[in-house]
Amino acid sequence: MDYFEILGIDRRLSLDVDFLQKRFYQLSREYHPDRFASKPAAERAQAEQKSALLNDAWRTLRDPLQRIEYLLKLEGLDVVEQRTKDVPPELLEEVFELNMALEEARMGDEDARGELAGMRDHFLQLRQAIDAELQQLSAEYDAAPGSPKLQQIRGVMNRRSYIRNLVNEVEKELAPSGQNTPA
Repeated sequence: MDYFEILGIDRRLSLDVDFLQKRFYQLSREYHPDRFASKPAAERAQAEQKSALLNDAWRTLRDPLQRIEYLLKLEGLDVVEQRTKDVPPELLEEVFELNMALEEARMGDEDARGELAGMRDHFLQLRQAIDAELQQLSAEYDAAPGSPKLQQIRGVMNRRSYIRNLVNEVEKELAPSGQNTPA
């Protein structure tokens, strides 16, 4: 069973999170291991397994990006982590400038740090635009499910992953020494 089946919902990318939460709570009460405390060991184990799967389904499907990645994986279209050599063509010049600014900042150039902050803001705006595009593509997929639309979503997710990595790299450089930045 996949997570959509576990929650008893259709495979969709655009979900009403409030409905999803209600469904999760309903099923959580139904399969909660405490309700099976006096049952035979096999039933208790099955309830624990269902409860664990239900929790995994909830954690995955409540987040739009995780939901997209999960559905892509179900359809055999894993989102691959971008590597430096796989730079999206539209970002090539910006990545070159970013790498130069990172190098200058690492050598102590304070002006480069200001430039990096501006680049971070630019990449965050790009990520926002990608998120809006993903929302639109998700609605289009839900209206007419199919592989061509999922291929397009996969490409956008890969681009988003690459931009996320750029933002993380800049934030890592801009963070005060000894502080970790979120991934």
